[in-house]
Amino acid sequence: MFLAIPAVDLKNRKCVQLKQGREDRVLLEIEKPLEIAKLWERAGAPRLHVVDLDGAIRGVRSNENILKDMVKELEIPIQFGGGIRTVEDARNLLDLGVEKIILGTMALESTDKLKLIVEKYGRERLIVALDSKKGEVVIRGWKERTGVLAKKIIKKFEPYTNEILFTNVDVEGLMRGIDTSAIEEVMKSSSLDIIVSGGISSTDDIKEVRSLGAKGVVIGSAIYTGTLRYKDALLASHEA
Repeated sequence: MFLAIPAVDLKNRKCVQLKQGREDRVLLEIEKPLEIAKLWERAGAPRLHVVDLDGAIRGVRSNENILKDMVKELEIPIQFGGGIRTVEDARNLLDLGVEKIILGTMALESTDKLKLIVEKYGRERLIVALDSKKGEVVIRGWKERTGVLAKKIIKKFEPYTNEILFTNVDVEGLMRGIDTSAIEEVMKSSSLDIIVSGGISSTDDIKEVRSLGAKGVVIGSAIYTGTLRYKDALLASHEA
């Protein structure tokens, strides 16, 4: 089943949307992120994408209580990322009840840590995030370049996960559509399931990503600004 996954990005205990992950380019801020999460669940979301931006950008998460409430009160699974830097941190989140953890910086820095997590919890509970700027993987909240191309490194993670979250930072938050060629490059490089993020702003984008063979999309700014109705996103994800 193709997944249309709504994003709930957390910053300073609010639900926010940033342009290209930049703190100085705040698109919107909404109080009570738990209520936003419940709204997406009622709308039929198959899964929720939750990111602690404070953790991703600064390495210190400040929205833990909100996450705990989401895990407790929502019935749909949560994939969570942002500032997960240690094996102990990952274990605590999985034990808390987060269905899947998203690892970017830590995954790029140490596959040994991935192995420890997978040995206890299984590869199905781990998603590796590849955030790409002009094809190059970036880490630590998109601020640090690695010098490694996403299409070159993706196979390295095949023993540790079933899913890759591929974010094209070049189009993230701009609501101008996807970069099909960037998605195709990554998908041709691995047999792993790919969830696409960045630039999803129309039903045509969703249909295009689906036609490429991806597992799903993460949708953020477009469904918060009204550019794309989530109802329509779900319909596009299910159309034959």
